[in-house]
Amino acid sequence: MKQIDRKHLPFIVTVSLFIVMYSAGSIAYPNFLSIQVFINLFIDNAFLGIAAVGMTFVILSGGIDLSMGSVVALVTMISADLLRKDVPPAVVIPVVLLAASGIGLFQGIMIQFFKVQPFIATLAGMFFARGACYLISIDTINIENDWYRDVSMAAIELPTGDFISVNVLIFVVFAIVGWWLLRFTRFGRTVYAIGGSEQSALLMGLPVNRTKVLIYTFNGFCSGLAGIVFTFYMLSGYALHCKDLHMDAIAAVVMGGTLLTGGVGSIGGSIMGVLILGTIQTIINFQGTLSSWWTRIVVGILIFAFILMQSLLNRPMKVTNKNSKQEQNAA
Repeated sequence: MKQIDRKHLPFIVTVSLFIVMYSAGSIAYPNFLSIQVFINLFIDNAFLGIAAVGMTFVILSGGIDLSMGSVVALVTMISADLLRKDVPPAVVIPVVLLAASGIGLFQGIMIQFFKVQPFIATLAGMFFARGACYLISIDTINIENDWYRDVSMAAIELPTGDFISVNVLIFVVFAIVGWWLLRFTRFGRTVYAIGGSEQSALLMGLPVNRTKVLIYTFNGFCSGLAGIVFTFYMLSGYALHCKDLHMDAIAAVVMGGTLLTGGVGSIGGSIMGVLILGTIQTIINFQGTLSSWWTRIVVGILIFAFILMQSLLNRPMKVTNKNSKQEQNAA
């Protein structure tokens, strides 16, 4: 019988956990099993899914990004401010994508060439982006643009009679692009190599400096796209939007089986992590009497469990390597 690869075990656990949780919700609440409820997991979490794709690249490389939620909020504020000044959407969307990518690029340069720790560099980015939101406005800016409203309200009907939103299509297409980048390009292979061992990647002649800067630039782009999708979802700009998005994205990536030390993980796992977060929130909504803070409590417990599992899975490998070296020395 073929033994399961250790690095695939967290993903298997994640999928199993999602199936168990969704089955439990279906048993407890009859309407939970409907196709539309399942689709709503994607509709309500499309922006988080896009953010998780970017965060997967960052964590796979051994880094972290705390600025994501603030950058998303800044994108909503810039979008809403420009739209109320009658700037066309064809200009607004490229502007916010470039702005978000620029923040990511700057953070990547600080991290790689000035040797600033990712935690500190992205913490500074978080404060900068959130502060910039308040410079635009301290109040909510509602979006009245007809095109944005049409996209927000658009419903694509399925053969079953259920519907999906444009946001879901954007998320699915982008997730496929992220999966392809990670699995089938030199850039993706270099991301894995850097997360496994940056020194080894350098010795192999891989473009480590360029790739690490590109990782944070790409993550900035993901924040920008997540911000656009969130703007479609909320039809407003607000400085306090997505306060904890970076934490939710990190939680989804960790629960999806990506090691916080880097080198092991997948886009598919992160998406499953997003679905688990959405399922927890949906069950709490169906229950009706529990506070939304129970979502945080359950997620915290799950993160502890996944980190413990990762630690236990790595420990035998280290012991085995140590024993092998001792046997070689004895020989």
